[in-house]
Amino acid sequence: MDKRVCIITGADTGMGREETRALAEAGYHVIMACYAPKLARPVCERLKAETGNPDIEVIGIDLANLASVRSFADTVKSRFHRLERLMNNAGTIETGFHLTVDGLERTVSINYVGPYLLTRLLLPLMGEGCRIVNMSSLVFPWGSLDFPDFFERGRKGSFWRIPIYDNTKLAITLFTFDLARRLQDRGITVNAADPGIVNTNILRMQMWFDPITDLVFRPIIRTPRQGADTAIHLLLDEDKATQTGTFNRSNHIHPVRDKFTRHPQMQQLWDETEKVVRPFLNQTLSPAPPLQGGE
Repeated sequence: MDKRVCIITGADTGMGREETRALAEAGYHVIMACYAPKLARPVCERLKAETGNPDIEVIGIDLANLASVRSFADTVKSRFHRLERLMNNAGTIETGFHLTVDGLERTVSINYVGPYLLTRLLLPLMGEGCRIVNMSSLVFPWGSLDFPDFFERGRKGSFWRIPIYDNTKLAITLFTFDLARRLQDRGITVNAADPGIVNTNILRMQMWFDPITDLVFRPIIRTPRQGADTAIHLLLDEDKATQTGTFNRSNHIHPVRDKFTRHPQMQQLWDETEKVVRPFLNQTLSPAPPLQGGE
């Protein structure tokens, strides 16, 4: 019997490494989707030894290059007939303005557009009982979406890393809610996880005020394992098997206001993102069912 297959982006460091460890210990064939495969392979070998699971491998992917995302997905689809778990874990907070080869602001590509495209490309491998987990953040309500500025600059106005990060987390959270509704008849669950403030490489102390920020938040900063815990439960726990379209923190569903679950820009975000990724897609997805009730 073939092992169940799981993909984890950014799997070689921080929370991704802990998610890889947990899924490997649970007996999955884990594909570590990593930006720097040469650096990731020694991590992969250590995880094989520590978990006793030889079915862990590294496949390169650059979420800031949509052609790379398509190439990764094509490789996976050529080798596997079913994908049980997809963990969109990788993320960044860029400290300067950088455009990708696709003309996207780099944080937007890595945190949102790349995971969006990867998920869409891998959906043909997923069916009843499969789970998708997107790494979000409790800061998503602070985000805003201005088109086309969101894709091209991250925000309207000058570059500023924090609001751009917030905007990407709003986008990935809205994508979670939207996709969950679109897939509800296929038995595929889609949920978002908030890791809290975690001591990972994403925390870069390169601004003058960062040491002050570090002193303020250090007492509540979580370890990578603690930060990954909510996502791991969403991926593995039996009582999460039918839970979908939720935002989770500290292993519990965190209530989200209707203004976000029924966000007025949700459909626009989907449509605008589809335009961006269209050259790399060969499939369409049914429209989401109409929203019921609400304010």
